[in-house]
Amino acid sequence: MISSSLSNLLIGGSEVSNKLPGRLGNPAETLISDERTDPRITASFEQAEAAMASMSSIVDAMTSLQLGENPTREELLNYCSAFEKIASAEHPAMWEAMPEYPDVITSEQIIKGPEGNDIRLYLHKPRNQSGKVPCVVHTHGGGMVILTAADPMFVRWRNTLASLGMVVVGVEFRNGGGELGNHPFPAGLEDCSSGIKWVHEKRDELGVSKIVVSGESGGGNLAIASALKAKREGWLNAIDGIYACCPYISGTYAAPPSDLPSLMENDGYVLNTESMSHLVKVYDPNEEHGSNPLAWPLQASLQELQGLPPHVISMNELDPLRDEGCAYHRKLLQAGVSSVGRIVLGTPHAADVAYEDVIPDIYRETARSVFGFGNSL
Repeated sequence: MISSSLSNLLIGGSEVSNKLPGRLGNPAETLISDERTDPRITASFEQAEAAMASMSSIVDAMTSLQLGENPTREELLNYCSAFEKIASAEHPAMWEAMPEYPDVITSEQIIKGPEGNDIRLYLHKPRNQSGKVPCVVHTHGGGMVILTAADPMFVRWRNTLASLGMVVVGVEFRNGGGELGNHPFPAGLEDCSSGIKWVHEKRDELGVSKIVVSGESGGGNLAIASALKAKREGWLNAIDGIYACCPYISGTYAAPPSDLPSLMENDGYVLNTESMSHLVKVYDPNEEHGSNPLAWPLQASLQELQGLPPHVISMNELDPLRDEGCAYHRKLLQAGVSSVGRIVLGTPHAADVAYEDVIPDIYRETARSVFGFGNSL
């Protein structure tokens, strides 16, 4: 047994705090007040709050996002549209801040989806590509129901990856809501699968050595679910690896389970469980797919995970979704699948793929991690 004096010596004479992290220890905690937050992010959010207070149109739009306990389908779709309206208000500044990428060539390709629908693919290739290089098929975030692959944040991320020496293909899949809705599960997953298969068929033409399917948040869900779907349907040879950032994969946001404490600990840090529970209903209107791993991959059994390609599951410390990513990583290991788990300290949801101007060193490190993973396969 360690005496109190020895304990004090081991910890430098300071007292150990028993306070639980985040909102588990203080229900009023915020991302700005949480001492774990990277100070650069704290400063950025403080500036954003001050700017937003002076923009009545954005404040009015945010007020319109309030929903009751049992919103109708129409109200949920209006919610998605209002969210996209708020997000698009930042696009002009984001385009203006976009760096030049002289070493990247971009183009577009239209392919046919499973229902005869058009799927737009955004191709980003190294200008001086020599030989075959890894490819990232990027499935963008937005809870599978909002945002588009043409949004500046995702364009910038694809350009960043391509500038490192990868082929990057962004899939403009059908959303559950918003501008590209109303297409609930499994429409978006079907479109992502079509994009992956097209890249696989064009490996030689595109100069692709290995295919990594990667996305953040809802895009992380679609990346993971694509591998599960490919295994079920017998085309797993099209996927060499999965790199999922902050994956949104449990679907349990209306009643957060005790074994995913980050849903309570970091609730309201960029994401909140109430809003996520609304998005679940947009993706699965009749709430009939709660146990379907193609909709919510955390529900997959060990048998369903066996034989999947190598994964990287990357989480953000201050993200409500952190613990479901950790849980999926551990299930992969139990199923005998190669999986690397990483937690980006001091960051909220998707910050390491979205906040290049705020935390450029962290942003670049995650980009290098994706590149390194592709080259390791």
